[in-house]
Amino acid sequence: MAETEHNVIIGTGVAGNRAAETLRERDPDCRITIITLGSLHFYNRYSLPKVFQGCDDWRQLLVHPPSYYEENRITLRRNTRVINVDAKRRAVTFAHNEEMHYDQILVCSGGRGYLPEGLSDFAGLMHRFTSFEDAMVIRRLLPAGGRVILLGGDMIGLDLARTFVETGYDVTLVANDFTFWPHEVARQDRGTYEKALTNMGIEVHRGGRILGVEEGGEGKPARRVVFADGEVLDGDVVLPFFGLVPAVEFMLGSGVDIERGILVNPHLCSTDDHIWAAGDVCQIWSPEKNTYRFYYGWNNVRDMGEAAARNMTGAGEPFANGGGEDLRLDKNGRLLSPFWDHD
Repeated sequence: MAETEHNVIIGTGVAGNRAAETLRERDPDCRITIITLGSLHFYNRYSLPKVFQGCDDWRQLLVHPPSYYEENRITLRRNTRVINVDAKRRAVTFAHNEEMHYDQILVCSGGRGYLPEGLSDFAGLMHRFTSFEDAMVIRRLLPAGGRVILLGGDMIGLDLARTFVETGYDVTLVANDFTFWPHEVARQDRGTYEKALTNMGIEVHRGGRILGVEEGGEGKPARRVVFADGEVLDGDVVLPFFGLVPAVEFMLGSGVDIERGILVNPHLCSTDDHIWAAGDVCQIWSPEKNTYRFYYGWNNVRDMGEAAARNMTGAGEPFANGGGEDLRLDKNGRLLSPFWDHD
């Protein structure tokens, strides 16, 4: 491999950073650039609930110290938005009109929180939970012993909910078909799993259709969720957790095949031999199921980053899913999910 080989990684999450680490291990001479829209260095986003346990310094969540990138000759481009990938010219275009050329590119841009169409008008009255800054805002808004209303309740949201309960906050979950995402729970089993949430200290509310989110009245909590049947839930913050949507908009002009995510083969290569993808952004061909599918969770995403980097450097090994993707209960009726295995 030529010394000037330039591997560009879009995304600074667990997949992108594990890929950069693997690339450097396997090719000491290649050039590596990580591009991220965020302003902070790589931290474990699955550890963000620690903010509500008293962590108020993002450096406590860092996976690598800032010096790691210089020591490993990895260029980290922060606050940089990619708007287009030109596969024919092998060029990445940034929002500020700069271009960067690559030999191979690995897309690890992950996903953003999905918000159902009926709730999009109320986005300004809800709070996202995707960054350290988001977590700090929510912490400042929550009074001691305050109430959090979770809408949907995917596994990221439920992970946060159990931290809220442990730290003295009240949690009301408005459950629906997105609860427990990405796990697929049969309708007849949902009651059993919702009971497990109740045993965790989470109040489960399975109401009717949500009409909207409003500001609270005078002397009331800051937010209220209004249902079509007239019922109202009051809380200090409202957090939507309806799963993830792959962040692929900047890839639409690249020419690679995209369904919901970037379609890749078991080696994590797209329909362009120089474009790879790993993490929540890609759908991997599964010969066993004869379809493309997503794999979620810290461990799977980390392993995808490593597998993609190994194959970018000639390994020729298919991604091996670690299995154990089912939601289950232990003998004491407590929820167990591999989605929570990230420490």
